[in-house]
Amino acid sequence: MADPDSRRPRWVFGVGTEPDPRFTLANERTFLAWIRTSLALLAGGVALEAIELPISGPWRTTASILLIVLGIASPLWAWLGWARAERAARTSVPLPAPTGSALLAVGVIVAGLVVLVGSLL
Repeated sequence: MADPDSRRPRWVFGVGTEPDPRFTLANERTFLAWIRTSLALLAGGVALEAIELPISGPWRTTASILLIVLGIASPLWAWLGWARAERAARTSVPLPAPTGSALLAVGVIVAGLVVLVGSLL
């Protein structure tokens, strides 16, 4: 078994006590779901530019860039969310409010509206 003092980041693993493994594993599954979302956003952004769709050029490019930026930012939000939840579980405090999910939702809505407008023009 790995030495608990060798785990990183120290600001997460260096506090509190070991939580129930089910909570840690659920937190990890949430992190992985964010990573899958990131991959889907990146694939969607690339696909908008790679596939000939009946969307006006500037609108398609704008939506593509927005999706790619969201796909790049999502792993950071995922890691921060994982770390904050893990630390909360270790210190027996309430889970923190989600970060990034509202911005992600707004970004996806905006990208969808940009694609819609671009397909109508």
